[in-house]
Amino acid sequence: MTKSTHDRLLIIDFGSQVTQLIARRLRELNVYCEVHPFQNVTEKFIINFEPKAIIFSGGPASVIDKDSPRPPKAAFDFGVPILGICYGQQVMMEMLGGKVERGHGTAEFGRAYVTSSAQNLDLIENWFENDREQVWMSHGDHVSQIAPGFEVYGTSPNAPFAIIADTDRRFYAVQFHPEVHHTPSGAKLYENFVRVAGFSGDWTMGAYREQAIDTIRKEVGDKKVICGLSGGVDSSVTAVLVHEAIGDQLTCVFVDHGLLRKNEASEVVRMFRENYHMPLINAQEEELFLGALEGQSDPETKRKIIGGLFIDVFQKYADQIEGAEFLAQGTLYPDVIESVSFSGGPSVTIKSHHNVGGLPGKMGLKLVEPLRDLFKDEVRALGHELGLPDSFIGRHPFPGPGLAIRCPGEITRQKLDILREADAVFIDQIQRYRLYDDIWQAFVVILPVRTVGVMGDGRTYDFACVLRAVTSVDGMTADYYPFSHEFLGETATRIINEVQGINRVTYDITSKPPGTIEWE
Repeated sequence: MTKSTHDRLLIIDFGSQVTQLIARRLRELNVYCEVHPFQNVTEKFIINFEPKAIIFSGGPASVIDKDSPRPPKAAFDFGVPILGICYGQQVMMEMLGGKVERGHGTAEFGRAYVTSSAQNLDLIENWFENDREQVWMSHGDHVSQIAPGFEVYGTSPNAPFAIIADTDRRFYAVQFHPEVHHTPSGAKLYENFVRVAGFSGDWTMGAYREQAIDTIRKEVGDKKVICGLSGGVDSSVTAVLVHEAIGDQLTCVFVDHGLLRKNEASEVVRMFRENYHMPLINAQEEELFLGALEGQSDPETKRKIIGGLFIDVFQKYADQIEGAEFLAQGTLYPDVIESVSFSGGPSVTIKSHHNVGGLPGKMGLKLVEPLRDLFKDEVRALGHELGLPDSFIGRHPFPGPGLAIRCPGEITRQKLDILREADAVFIDQIQRYRLYDDIWQAFVVILPVRTVGVMGDGRTYDFACVLRAVTSVDGMTADYYPFSHEFLGETATRIINEVQGINRVTYDITSKPPGTIEWE
């Protein structure tokens, strides 16, 4: 996207695991914000960004250590409100004339209670309940002396400077994390901060829609765009938004790789052809994908085969579209944030990403990413703004490799057919019980083992399957959904009776971490 015309808030990231949550809290208040690693934020950057306010995030470093992370001194001279959180508070004090010391019995980790100092402060207006508020602490170092101009407005047993402020310069700092769930009234603190900073709350999906369409038109001009359409909410919203901007200059390619859920291909193709009348290629490539996957059981090998074939298929159809110079894809803001390593070092690959990220470079296409400023919930809101049906906006996430990663071991057509039928029963049960919207993602995994069973008077030797359903906000962490025994028993009975090939049903109650949501 081009530079936003909205009021802008800059979040300088010092490496906290929950910095994304700060951005989410602000977006919920209709405030446009961006997260940038501290090493990328220079005086020139701040001048060009033109923030109306700045937030310093938490982080794992110690300000006492040599070469610890710092914001540019220009941040304090820009004349806008600043809020420092945890490490952000400590770095403010260190740079403005206060003192920070190591733990020595003052570390706090977990739930704590902050008590009001009985002084009025706009940041905490209507925030304290009975002069005491629960917060979440996570600090080893502590501020031992506040900088000149600051006063104390809240304390905790191990943080005598839990809330401090220099009201003349509108500098605020807290030792706790108001962005996390364990600070129940943390959202109110952010609401007060953006009110103090004078934000108008003009970040709406209606305004974003207009801005995005204008940007796409300027970026693409009279060239052609192709879009990989999976039927998930991200690619669907991307396709409809780009089509609204440039009409028939867009061609969507829906790849049926034989690894889709029951009736999925026909539902997606029908919705887009009947409702949006956009050029759509329904690429029937089941033989290509399943043929290449035959005999393969290693999960990373399967992912790489599928990713490579996606590139080949898109290349084949892109070559048929004269003037195709752009690829539209549904990259979201969490993907953008996570793609920038805070430390600059390598990170462990848990598994290859579901997306086919190698497409643009290998195909020589330029990217159009109209959702790269949005979180998942904002994408759904934009989908409503664009008129997408609730059945698509509220769909559970579905991975690019499809059922391949829900079929551990070798993939066969028989196992895929069994898996589709079992998955359809499970989702039908969830919808019958009106639980679909309470669950982030639900699916069935078919295991690479057979088990002995008894049906009627006969012996069976069929596959076992696993039900998986999780709750989550953004997929980064997740917990299993607490189905009743009645639901699980009824669902198991239906799958065994209605799906030939399965005689045993289990339920996965592993959280993420230590597990992942998908099995491969």
